Amino acid sequence: MSAPAAIARELNLEPADNERLASLCGPLDDHLRQVENRLGVSVHRRGSRFQVRGVRADDAVKVLKQLYGRSLGGVTPEDVHLAIQEAGMQVPPGTAGDPDHPDDVQVQTQRGTIRGRGANQASYLGSIRQADLTFGIGPAGTGKTYLAVACAVEALQADRVRRIVLVRPAVEAGERLGFLPGDLTQKVDPYLRPMYDALYEMLGFDKVSRLIERNVIEVAPLAFMRGRTLNDAFIILDEAQNTTIEQMKMFLTRIGFGSKAVVTGDVTQTDLPTHRISGLRHVIDVLRGVNGVAFTMFTSQDVVRHPLVQRIVQAYERAGDGQ
Repeated sequence: MSAPAAIARELNLEPADNERLASLCGPLDDHLRQVENRLGVSVHRRGSRFQVRGVRADDAVKVLKQLYGRSLGGVTPEDVHLAIQEAGMQVPPGTAGDPDHPDDVQVQTQRGTIRGRGANQASYLGSIRQADLTFGIGPAGTGKTYLAVACAVEALQADRVRRIVLVRPAVEAGERLGFLPGDLTQKVDPYLRPMYDALYEMLGFDKVSRLIERNVIEVAPLAFMRGRTLNDAFIILDEAQNTTIEQMKMFLTRIGFGSKAVVTGDVTQTDLPTHRISGLRHVIDVLRGVNGVAFTMFTSQDVVRHPLVQRIVQAYERAGDGQ
């Protein structure tokens, strides 16, 4: 089978601006080299004119246009990575990222707008908006937790909920917290750090601290959810692969009126004993097709962290480990 033919594309970035072009290209053209290496193309520049050659020349042109549009605020290597990653994701017509439509699926927070990158993230955000219970399942680095926290912050700021409840099994499968120093919050904090980091980024450290003091943002280990009913709350259960079947059922039956719940996890990274079935793996079969419940299944193609993370996830998928 013959290899795909190389494509040549010409691009003229307007309006020509030397500072923006320098930001786009990066120090010693590092950003252009990143585009070349990741997409397997060659990029030649003369002023604001670019010539791109390679099988993925169209993707490279899309990346360069996108980055030039952002260049007024400066372009970082992370921006380049995310633009390249997004270029390889399928984007359905009319959703976030479709160039012929506005970004319909985006989240407004106090510190800016967050939008889905690629079809699965856009679908995930849409599901959280529409469904009472949404599952985001897939490998690390796909934005499952970050986007869930963004939606929770948006709902709180819009007064659609009165509080945010962050829940996580305190992992050493059995939730034995007693050996850790400090009070309950201090014991659970290390396990909730990813959600805290997202909250700090979206609201600021001082505001998050005040909301926690007022119990508007509540953190709780999963074991402490038994017997409660949560009304008018946005509830996030993170690392749900470490729940048992009984714990998952218990959590899902805590959802009250006016509440929305998001459950995230990666069924390939369970820390449960080998004889216990993950509640997350089990619930996929139990609730699939139930009205008001939505599932988004992420893959290695959706990883938006360092490109090495994507390659690691893909390597494990090929090896079949963690299945």
